[in-house]
Amino acid sequence: MIIQSTNSIVIRVGFIAALAGLLFGLDIAYVNGTLDFVVKEFGLDSRDAGKVAGYLLAGAAIGTSFSGWLSHQFGRQRVLVLAAFIFIVSIIFSILSHTFSSFLMARLTTGIAIGVASFVAPLYLSEIAPFKMRGSLIAMYQLMITIGIFFMFVSNAMLSFTGSWRIMIAVLLIPSLLMLFGTLTLPESPRWVALNGDIDGARKILKKIRIDSSEVEFEINEIKNNLAHKVSGIKMLSKGYFLKVAILGIFLQCLQQFSGMNAFMYYSGKIFTMAGFSNPSVSTIIVGLVNMLTTLIAIKFVDRIGRKPILYIGLAILVVSCFVVGHLFNLQVNGVTLTFSQQHLLLFFCLFFIFGFAVSLGPIIWIICAEVFPLEGRDIGITITTMANWISNTVIGSYTLVWFSNMGVGQTFYMFGVICLLGIVLVLLFTPETKNITLEELEANLKASKSLRHIGS
Repeated sequence: MIIQSTNSIVIRVGFIAALAGLLFGLDIAYVNGTLDFVVKEFGLDSRDAGKVAGYLLAGAAIGTSFSGWLSHQFGRQRVLVLAAFIFIVSIIFSILSHTFSSFLMARLTTGIAIGVASFVAPLYLSEIAPFKMRGSLIAMYQLMITIGIFFMFVSNAMLSFTGSWRIMIAVLLIPSLLMLFGTLTLPESPRWVALNGDIDGARKILKKIRIDSSEVEFEINEIKNNLAHKVSGIKMLSKGYFLKVAILGIFLQCLQQFSGMNAFMYYSGKIFTMAGFSNPSVSTIIVGLVNMLTTLIAIKFVDRIGRKPILYIGLAILVVSCFVVGHLFNLQVNGVTLTFSQQHLLLFFCLFFIFGFAVSLGPIIWIICAEVFPLEGRDIGITITTMANWISNTVIGSYTLVWFSNMGVGQTFYMFGVICLLGIVLVLLFTPETKNITLEELEANLKASKSLRHIGS
């Protein structure tokens, strides 16, 4: 979708930056389909098996922790290049690993690259995009995550006959190289350039990615006005208006993870095996396909009908789906073998769950967290909220199998359903609508002490 206020370079720039999401999705989905091979080669028990996902996610939390400093010091574009380089090195180390401890260190390093990329890519996209298509461009990042998940599911299924997790992970070298060469061609964020005192440099970049010169000057004036009142770095934590959006972002990112989505992404094969499906890999591929295609809906409508209406719809779908899936699994606990129709009802509501997440929490949480922070505190703000995402993700990746074992699959999904219900309250009372408003206007409203849910007005 090309809007009159921009040109094709914005689409190209956005696509290349969003390649970070592709690698994110590929690495996340790698566990689903290869875990049995890793377990067999290294002779792992269930606790060690959980480390294969857990170390990646812990690495992502570590990478996020210093991403704000990196992007503030060196710029958004350079940090994207660094993330791509780390991806390549860590994948090579994974392929060459011959002990479980060295494999885990490679997974940790890959996670660091994911953490860096997951921080800087949405930040870069939010700062490079015209406000009328900002949501769509940031949602492109989430779309690339879903494409990565889908293609990894397909790749794992096609290469499973080899019995080699090394061959399966080698596939990741191709998109890693594409991201490295692509990010080398990106312009720097004009807002980062201005933040570092080069207003003329920011103006030159904006002239390349905007058609209307009046829009360029409007953005430059907005940026200068905000920079005139800046308080940088860690000092932002002393500002009440900053703490408000930081706490909101933390809760939104935790909601995204504890909705239960990544329990599906990591362990859908095991879930469908427990439900009695004879070929769970086919069901897993369908899950990945629905996840990918549904995200296209979010890209199309997020800048038209807004963030909050889509969140309400998605969360309602998640609540219903979690309770139905939980009920069907609880039938098994009571000794009932699921019938053919019940198995397919379970598959339908799993796919309905994926639809609800992919159209709402998946892309929109990243969008809102990339939008609501003031420019001078954007690095530290997105660092905090992205770390919340990865810490929550680490818990999900490390303990989902434990919850399945101790609580039961049904009770675990009931828990996810209750969390999604609470998420509706969070969106209703505290989350702003941020469509059709510039980042600078959002910042002005925030600093004017408007309530959180009204700063987009």
